[in-house]
Amino acid sequence: SAFMNNIGATAVLLPVTIGLGKEANIPPSKLLIPLAYASLLGGVTTLIGTPPNLLASDALAEVGLEPFSLFDYTPMGLIIATSGILYLTFIGRRLLPKIEQTTHPEEDLTEEYQVRDYLAELHVDEGSPLIGQTIAGSRLGEKYDLTVVGIVEDGRLHTGVLAEREILPDDVLLIRGEHDQIVRIHEEIGVSIQSDGIRERDLRSPDATVAELVISQKAHFIGKSLRDMDFRGRTGLTVLAIWREEAPVLGRLADEPLRLGDTLLVYGQRDRIEALRYDPAFLLLRKPVYYSRRHNKAVIIMLIFGFMIASVATGLLHISVAAVLAAVLAILTGCLTLDEAYKSVEWKSVFLIAGMLPMGIAMEITGTAQFLADGIINIVGGLGPRGVMVGLFILTTMLTAFMSNAAAAVLVAPIAIQTAFGLGVSPYAFVMGIAIAASNSFVTPIGHQACVLVYGPGGYRFFDYARVGLPLTILIWILMVIFLPIFWPM
Repeated sequence: SAFMNNIGATAVLLPVTIGLGKEANIPPSKLLIPLAYASLLGGVTTLIGTPPNLLASDALAEVGLEPFSLFDYTPMGLIIATSGILYLTFIGRRLLPKIEQTTHPEEDLTEEYQVRDYLAELHVDEGSPLIGQTIAGSRLGEKYDLTVVGIVEDGRLHTGVLAEREILPDDVLLIRGEHDQIVRIHEEIGVSIQSDGIRERDLRSPDATVAELVISQKAHFIGKSLRDMDFRGRTGLTVLAIWREEAPVLGRLADEPLRLGDTLLVYGQRDRIEALRYDPAFLLLRKPVYYSRRHNKAVIIMLIFGFMIASVATGLLHISVAAVLAAVLAILTGCLTLDEAYKSVEWKSVFLIAGMLPMGIAMEITGTAQFLADGIINIVGGLGPRGVMVGLFILTTMLTAFMSNAAAAVLVAPIAIQTAFGLGVSPYAFVMGIAIAASNSFVTPIGHQACVLVYGPGGYRFFDYARVGLPLTILIWILMVIFLPIFWPM
C-alpha cells in the first residue's frame, strides 16, 4: 500500500486472508480489521501511498512552499507503521472480537444468511396455467414476488438468464420467495411443493453453486438496486440474500439500493461466478479454481515500476508524468490490456480530488483558512506549537468520520499552514501531521473505504472499530507530536 491504492491493497488480499484464516482455523474477525489497518498504515510511508499525502503536498505548493518529495513521508511513516503493527500484534488482537463461527460459514451459507425459509422446489403439475409460458411471461415476480432461481428438467438443472425459458409439464422450479406466499398460491398456479427449507448442499451441483460477492469501491452501480442494474441479465446469477453490516437484508431484494461493502449471496453457474473474479466491481470470497496470470510479464512490470520510483525519487520526472508514463509502458508491453487499464482507474476518486482542490484554493483566496487559523490560535495557541498540532490532528480525525479523508486533508491543510504562519513556525510538520491524521481513519468503519470492505466479511459491529482503532489513533498522535518536530524542525 506504500505504492498502490490502500483500498486496492485491501481488496486484493481480502479473499486471500479469508482463505488463509480458514486453513489455520482463525476467524475472519481476527484478521480483517488488521488487514484494513495495515493497508492504511502502509499508505503513509510515501507521497503516493494515499491521496491525503499528495493533497497536503499540493497545499504547500499553492502558498509558494516546496512540496514534499516521494520519500519525505518515509521516516515518520515507518515509525507509525512499525508501531501500529506492534500494537496490533500484542494489544489490538486482544481487543478484536472472536467470532468462532464466522458470519457466513461455507458449510451452509443459506442458513447463515437466513434464506432457507425463502427457497422451495415447486413441481409443475399437469394442467398448470404456467405450462407454455416463459418465465418472464408467467409474471411470477410481478404478481407474487417469486424469483425463479433455476429449473430442473429431466434431472438437469438450468440456471442463469431464464426469462425466455418455456415452462413445461413436470418441470421443477427452484423458487425464492416468502414461505407463506408460496403455500398460499401454489394451488392457484398449479404446482406442488416438493420441498422447502433448502440447504446449500441441495443447490450445489457439478455446474452450479452458491458464492459470496462483496461490492467493491469500483462498482459504478452503488446506490442502484438489483433491478436498476439488471444484475441477473448482466451476470447470469441470482441474488439469494444481501448481508449488510451486522445482519442480512431479507424480504424484497430487487428494489434494495446496494452499498459499498454489501455481501451478496449469489447462485448460478460455476463458470459465471468464477468470471466475476476479474470484474473490479466485485470481490469473490472463494479460492480461485484456476489462475490466469501473465508470469512472462512479471520482470517487465517490475522494471517499469522501478523506473517510475527511481525517476520520481531522483527528481528526473514529476510524479504525475512518471505515473502516466509507467501506465502507458505497461499497456504497450502487454502487461495490461487497454480495457484492464481503463477499468482500474477509480474515476470517483479522480473527480473527488479534482473537485476538492479548488475548494482548498478558495479557502485561501477568501480568507476562510486565515479566519479559522486565527480561531484555533485563540483557543489553543497558549499550549504552544505542539498543543496546536494535537488540536489540528483531532479536528482532522473528527472530519474523516463524516467525509472522505481526501476532503478532510484539503480542508484542514490550508488552515494548518496559516496557523503555523500565525505562530511563526514552519508549516511542514503541521501539514504532514494533517495528511497522516486524515489517512489513518481507524475509529469507525465508515472513516475509510478499506474499513468498509472488511465490515461485512468480518462480521464486525460498529464499535469494534472504535475499541481497536481509538488507542491506535491516540498512539499515532503521540508519535507525531514527538517525532515530527525532529524531522521537520519548527
